[in-house]
Amino acid sequence: MSARTLFTDGWTFRRTDNDTSASVRLPHDAMILETRTADAETGNHGGYFPGGSYVYARSWTAPADATQRTYSLFFEGVYGDTRVLVNGREVARCNSGYREFTAPLTGVAPGETALIDVLVDNTRVPNSRWYSGSGIYRPVWLESAGPVRIAPDGVHVVTRSISGDATVDVTIRVEGELPSGATASAEFSYDGERVVREHAATATGGVFSIPVTIPTPRLWSADSPHLYEVRASIAVDGDPVDQEQLRTGLRTVTVDARRGLRINGATELLRGACVHHDSGILGAATFAASESRRARILKAAGYNAIRSSHNPLSRAFLDACDEIGLYVMDELTDVWLKHKTHHDTADQFADVWPADAAAMIQKDRNRPSVIMYSIGNEIAETATQDGIDAAHAIHRYFAQNDPTRPTTLAVNLLLNLMSSRGSSPFEREQYLGEKKEAKDKKEATSTAANMLTAKLGRVMELAARLPAADKASRGAFGTVDVAGYNYAYGRYAADRKRYPNRVIVGSESMPGDLPAIWKRVTTVPGVIGDFMWTGWDYLGESGIGTWSYGSEPGSINKPYPALTAGPGAFDITGLPGAPALLAQAVWGTATTPGIAVRPLGTSGQRANRTPWRTSDAVPSWSWRALAGQAQIEVYSADDEVEVLLNDRSLGRKKAGERVGFVTRFRTQYEPGELVAIGYRDGAETGRSTLRSAGTPTLRLRPETTALQGPDDLAHVWIELADENGTVDMSTNDTVTVTVDGAGTLAALGTGAAATTESFTDDQHSTHRGRALAIVRGSDQRGFVTITATSARHGSATIILSPADTEHEGVPA
Repeated sequence: MSARTLFTDGWTFRRTDNDTSASVRLPHDAMILETRTADAETGNHGGYFPGGSYVYARSWTAPADATQRTYSLFFEGVYGDTRVLVNGREVARCNSGYREFTAPLTGVAPGETALIDVLVDNTRVPNSRWYSGSGIYRPVWLESAGPVRIAPDGVHVVTRSISGDATVDVTIRVEGELPSGATASAEFSYDGERVVREHAATATGGVFSIPVTIPTPRLWSADSPHLYEVRASIAVDGDPVDQEQLRTGLRTVTVDARRGLRINGATELLRGACVHHDSGILGAATFAASESRRARILKAAGYNAIRSSHNPLSRAFLDACDEIGLYVMDELTDVWLKHKTHHDTADQFADVWPADAAAMIQKDRNRPSVIMYSIGNEIAETATQDGIDAAHAIHRYFAQNDPTRPTTLAVNLLLNLMSSRGSSPFEREQYLGEKKEAKDKKEATSTAANMLTAKLGRVMELAARLPAADKASRGAFGTVDVAGYNYAYGRYAADRKRYPNRVIVGSESMPGDLPAIWKRVTTVPGVIGDFMWTGWDYLGESGIGTWSYGSEPGSINKPYPALTAGPGAFDITGLPGAPALLAQAVWGTATTPGIAVRPLGTSGQRANRTPWRTSDAVPSWSWRALAGQAQIEVYSADDEVEVLLNDRSLGRKKAGERVGFVTRFRTQYEPGELVAIGYRDGAETGRSTLRSAGTPTLRLRPETTALQGPDDLAHVWIELADENGTVDMSTNDTVTVTVDGAGTLAALGTGAAATTESFTDDQHSTHRGRALAIVRGSDQRGFVTITATSARHGSATIILSPADTEHEGVPA
């Protein structure tokens, strides 16, 4: 039988220019360990982190059956140009940071111990428009197989019909020479009980095809994410040879211009969040626990769809989307033929995209959550024939290899307009670091558009309405199934009339535009939803969505020590801001009004706003050390809202769509209780409350009480809060964290937009009364003691239990 086991422990890590190695357990981000500086070559793109070159090493002893079985390593992702060596001999290489790949462990005799070196070169930066990380940032697996095996990801399940009983096609691709008498079977179970098992006696070209009928199917959708366990097996003369198990959902996906997007025949509108791949204070390191947490928080906030930006999602994130019910637009790449940063993959695009696409399809095709492929983001050269030809080729590849899902292409119409004219408002050297003679044509880039937008506000959306923008984009839109519009919602109604067969999705939009966008989504046929930039904040592209104040730099390219991008409805630690409340009000998913308050520490200062964030307000009324006029924002779909401060009415005002779903109040700040009440048709619909904190002390609040081994994480909030748990936003301190027992401190930090502190230290300043500690489990079974000590607010200790004692409580 084939086997796959985690191969994440026992590694050492060092910089290429340093002979000193440290023990690490994968996944691991080398870039987050580096020292940020104002002159780091990644600049604003990468959050002012430097690149680097690294060596990961591990020994491996070949088992006694190494002559009868093949062994290999499966890498889910390594960022940087990568070479894998076995005893100094190169066995694999990969030059694409988001592509999965396999390295064969050949030439090692049974019982022999071999040295595996993974050389990662990420020195040529910037090669991305956001924080990329470096090194083996996703899990690695040891795979073994016999001479006849089911190919890796070689089982494909396709739902053909859900009318009455479900009809499903299962194909099983086999590697190796099939002997006579070989058969295959596919077994479906639900909640541990077998539903059906079917067999196939013959294979064509090494592929078994098995039609399966599933009675009374439980269908998968975002609202009802039912999953089946599938066991695919091959046998010879009745003796098992190999098997593979997976989980999948039964569902159909169709799109057309009249009925839009339909899942299982029912129309769906996508309430979408764009997300980048980094894990916040963990850097790029991908853990199932952090990916699941992010998905759960976004789902609870009313999102039902994720757009991966701008590269394929991790398997762990897709697992979470399958499990809890989130639709996914998985995206291939940000770069095609033209550079966006100096060292990106444009020069090798023609060589790498087929392998990247193949790996993405192989990873995604059994995922019920993945309903659409995006073949690229803001590819301005699609205004030219070369770009259109490339779009045709990539779409055809996806359609041929997975015809069950539509394709889209996220087009920024302003960029295409500029590209069609061979010009840009900025010199190339400003974003590529190259010097060109004035006579050279300037290429349009996403970075250039961001700079222009910061100065001219709505220029992208207004420019997108021009006839020339339509002309520059219609060729690209004609290559895919769904037209992806970035920042161009003003075109929806007119383009649906002009192109009656076009299906439209808002693939990227300003959070503050959601009221206008959603009105079009719900009224213009063939518009299937919208994706906010962004649902979750990210590292790099520092300051694009961060407000500054007074004389602070106001550009969207904030100088060092700016770190985070800033446009997230949730910050990098998972705390919500005003955009999350706005989305819930617009979508009607909130049951009570949402209250947010602009930070009192900035009261009276001129705000240098950015289009990617329409409000800097946060849901808190706890500013004990501050005074001044408070600016209150209430987000609601009700007819009216009223605000009470300490039982005193601040007024009752219009709410809902008439005022863009946000109602504003001003008052002098005073501690106490702030209440927002919603009214519809004169009757109260619900109320929300914010309270001020009493005297704050340091408190620990874990999101979980147990750790389930070395790959699990516990997110522990360090809060300066009163006895009721209310955090004071104006109180800060320096905290030191120690972890004892069966765990280690994986990261410590906050969602602050700018900082000189590192997430890898055991000491960090709080931001608005909070910090987040992330603790990783270990191989040892036992309790984990977490202690936080502050300079001025005392200390606190909590104990996490092993997973199997969670319900037994923890020792005092």
